[in-house]
Amino acid sequence: MDGNRIASLRHKCSYIESEKQEKQRRTLCRMTPKSAAQRYLSTRGGSYDFSFEDVVLKGLASDGGLFIPEEIASLPSDWHARWKDLPFEELAYEIYSLYISREEIPEQDLKDLIHKSYSTFRAKDITPSVTLDEQKNLHLLELFHGPTFAFKDVALQFLGNLFEYFLVRRNKGKEPQDPSREHLTVVGATSGDTGSAAIYGLRGKKDVSVFIMHPKGKVSPIQEAQMTTVLDANVHNLAVEGTFDDCQDIVKALFADPDMNSTHRLAAVNSINWARILAQITYYFYAYFSLVRKTGQSNPTFRFIVPTGNFGDIMAGYFATRMGLPADKLIIATNENDILHRFWKTGFYEKMPVHGKEAEGGLVEDGVKAAESGVKETLTPAMDILVSSNFERLLWFLAYRTSSVEETNRRRMEAGEKVKTWLDALKKDGGFGVNKEILAAAKENFDSERVSDKQTIQTIKDIYGASVPSATQTNGHTSAAPATTGTQHNSHYILDPHSAIGITASLRSITACTESAQKTGGDPAIHHISLATAHPAKFSHAVELALKDVEGFTFEKVLPEQFVGLEEKDKRCLDAPASWERVKGIVRELVEKEVQAKMA
Repeated sequence: MDGNRIASLRHKCSYIESEKQEKQRRTLCRMTPKSAAQRYLSTRGGSYDFSFEDVVLKGLASDGGLFIPEEIASLPSDWHARWKDLPFEELAYEIYSLYISREEIPEQDLKDLIHKSYSTFRAKDITPSVTLDEQKNLHLLELFHGPTFAFKDVALQFLGNLFEYFLVRRNKGKEPQDPSREHLTVVGATSGDTGSAAIYGLRGKKDVSVFIMHPKGKVSPIQEAQMTTVLDANVHNLAVEGTFDDCQDIVKALFADPDMNSTHRLAAVNSINWARILAQITYYFYAYFSLVRKTGQSNPTFRFIVPTGNFGDIMAGYFATRMGLPADKLIIATNENDILHRFWKTGFYEKMPVHGKEAEGGLVEDGVKAAESGVKETLTPAMDILVSSNFERLLWFLAYRTSSVEETNRRRMEAGEKVKTWLDALKKDGGFGVNKEILAAAKENFDSERVSDKQTIQTIKDIYGASVPSATQTNGHTSAAPATTGTQHNSHYILDPHSAIGITASLRSITACTESAQKTGGDPAIHHISLATAHPAKFSHAVELALKDVEGFTFEKVLPEQFVGLEEKDKRCLDAPASWERVKGIVRELVEKEVQAKMA
């Protein structure tokens, strides 16, 4: 029998053995009391009663839905007093433990995982805040101080360590040649930042193979180099001839394929994985407490503005507000790929975008490079999507909240059925509409702004032209971004284009709030906390386009040392067609080679 056949059989044996172990573990979990927030179900109604470990390792439910907790956790009655001065890691533990039972991950183990995940960050505060404009109460939450300079490090450093933790526990006492030893095959799609963050979180991990697909030629040179220069044997990059949505579709098709799942344990790193959402909840609370300390107010009025593509980051904000964080609004800041913005304006969620002047805030030049699929190429490629995969989670909660059914399980089932109907219509007809009640429920927590490339460039110019931001006080010390991060140059702040979209939306909201207060006599002092999702060095083209006429500005002076010479390093990447079956063959062949090498 050849080596590939042996490796394939080993994978199948491992899968069967792991299924037995899962059933035993789930039986034990049912015997151990858990809160509803520590039990999980599928958004499409076909899967219930999953543990945290289940949803982390599965990623996607067998019915195609996304995992959510049965209930959103409630905050402890003394949360404000007890949490307000906690450092980031301790705050993360308090929040994570609401959704993870100690029977699954003991207290000290969870604390160790959190520390291991965030010890890789350059900023002491992990996610520090700076104030861009004192008079306008405009603040920036910097989320790019992790190893790959993007907000996704916050979640993917944690997720990578979770994968390792669960595998070590499952493989305890098993030799490398043991056919029941479990091996995880991680597959993901990226428009740029997810890929590098996932790779840095998983490189070198035992019993893990990671495959990251990116749309060929549609990520920034730095983003591509961050991924393809990682040469660890367990890391595989695939450049797909297509769009980011094509890459996402391939991931979903692989998870839905019975043959693939019978021989390989697939795991997800995209924001469809619940652990990604959970990890991001922390910085919403952390930013709020930073604001409380800065203002000296016990309950300041504030809004979060979130550059939004796949809806994962702002979904974490939704969980935070439903838990009890007193945010006035969550504002979706999107680019010309505006499926979310159009939903909040019309109640229709449709793939086909509106181009040019007909689009809200649109310009004639917007979307001139639109792909055949309808995705427009913009200066903010991480948001160039046709469908926001995490929006499904919000749809479930909206359906559940607006249901007239009183019995909890029936209400959950009805919500799942509605979501399935909507998503089937999206796949078949390209879109669907919701009733006025559901749209009104969506508007309770959210508002939306659409920002063009031209407006994005102007905002980068305007913020650079302003004075250096003042630092926010956090835990008694200053947390302004040091100049070595590349966000400051000659006392001027540099935004990446995605963060600039957030600031543009923030300024619009500030104007609207001021005008409303003048008419009604209300309080105009609403703080706006805009999320800075990436370091500007990752998008040099947009930044240089915005600042090309600024005297004395050169990008090289503010380039982080980690990026110097990165594009010249050796790379490894395979080209792949936009075919899930072809990608399936590539994944299977490379994983079996890895496993065979370990058995030798």
